[in-house]
Amino acid sequence: MNGGTKVADQLALSDKAGKPIRLPILSKYGKILVALFVLTLPLVNPWVRGDGVGYYAFARSLLIEHDLNFKKDWMNGNLSFRMGRIDSKGHILAGEYTRTGHLDNHFSVGPAILWSPFLIAAHIGVLTADRMGANVPADGFSRPYTIAMAFATALYGFLALWISFHVARRYFPERSAFLATIGIWFASSLPVYMYFNPSWSHAQSAFTVALFVWYWDKTRKTRTLKQWAILGAVGGLMMDVYYVTAILFLLPAFETLGLYAIASRGSGARSRLGGVAGGLAFIAATAASFLPTLVTKKIIYGAYFDFGYRVHWYWNSPALGSVAFSSDHGLFSWTPLLILAVAGLFALWRRDHTLSLSLLAVFAVYLFTIGCYQDWDGLSSFGSRFFVSLTALFVVGLAAFFDWMARVWNERRATTLATAITAVFIVWNMGLIFQWGTHLIPARGPISWRDAAYNQVAVVPEEATRTLESYFTRRKQMMGHIEQEDVRQLKSQSPENKQ
Repeated sequence: MNGGTKVADQLALSDKAGKPIRLPILSKYGKILVALFVLTLPLVNPWVRGDGVGYYAFARSLLIEHDLNFKKDWMNGNLSFRMGRIDSKGHILAGEYTRTGHLDNHFSVGPAILWSPFLIAAHIGVLTADRMGANVPADGFSRPYTIAMAFATALYGFLALWISFHVARRYFPERSAFLATIGIWFASSLPVYMYFNPSWSHAQSAFTVALFVWYWDKTRKTRTLKQWAILGAVGGLMMDVYYVTAILFLLPAFETLGLYAIASRGSGARSRLGGVAGGLAFIAATAASFLPTLVTKKIIYGAYFDFGYRVHWYWNSPALGSVAFSSDHGLFSWTPLLILAVAGLFALWRRDHTLSLSLLAVFAVYLFTIGCYQDWDGLSSFGSRFFVSLTALFVVGLAAFFDWMARVWNERRATTLATAITAVFIVWNMGLIFQWGTHLIPARGPISWRDAAYNQVAVVPEEATRTLESYFTRRKQMMGHIEQEDVRQLKSQSPENKQ
């Protein structure tokens, strides 16, 4: 049994006499998580901005226009998105079109797939309201659509945390899993992309990765052919949302190699045959689930495996130190709680050797891959946004770290210390998010930690209340001001202004 009250995996069990035993659907900690999600929903910011224009364009154009013509999306994009894509006369630049005549939309289609149930419901609601005289534009840009999209993103972000919480509590006391979930929720980059920039793909990616990790872990010791296929289908969706998460396929790959090696040492011909069949089922389901990406890329670029990215990868000289610790959106420098989370993956060894090694290997390969990417800093990013996808790994790792503390020190003292550590990192992260969102620190490029620390003490406490009030009462004007500041910074960093 895990520590704390255990959430029922089913609604009813039977005692020895066959009488049903009713169990609570939610534990105390589960109820707190759900309550926090509901209470934070007013933070959701229903706007489509930056990279989100490309992600949202797939959903809107297919729902409203039933094609992949993104012209209206480009024309309605925010100013910083239109810069470099639309000329001063309001015409889309010729270089924006591909050889198939479509606009160059290299963003993934996965977020649109996940948004689609919510946007379809919004569309039906708008059409119904219009028939009753509401006169709401049924164009995919009006408020009901963006609210539906933003709510869906927040929900997927919460589901990523919820699933991660359940994975962590399989191995650690529920209190540790809960505290780790709260820490990653509010002391990482996740809240920015769960609430503030919901049209980006990171919260949805965190959800699909968490789902993949949970199902892989749940079935890894007794996986059937059907379960291999389900895991592959989840993996394909995971790649539909965020391509680099294909690195998570290392989990079933390591597992399969290990099982094959064990079977090879004995009379395991049947086991090897089952492993081959499972692998084929996994590959087939992955390919089928990844078809939406391949088909859309074929339409847009004329080739199934042309994803539209024209970037450089520096495989011989990865910027590992910068990705981890740079003031230019370094993973650990911006979100230092993740240092404890990664350290916890080592502590996980005591509970499960295979799980510890597998998750550490995934993190190491992921870190290496991002370090080789030409835009490893994420350009306009809060922290290293690429790693939001690994939310599940960080929750499990942080729970392992807190469990290690409880074993090293007195449990009550360790719980108090873990709670204090989490609270400090949350306060720091919330202040830094405030600074980033209001441009007290630059959204792009390196920041001054001296200025950031000063602002945390001298500026944030004074300005936060007033700005939060504006966020709830005059959000449109506030977002317009933030956009103007972003454009000003972009122009100041342009090559023409640097000469």
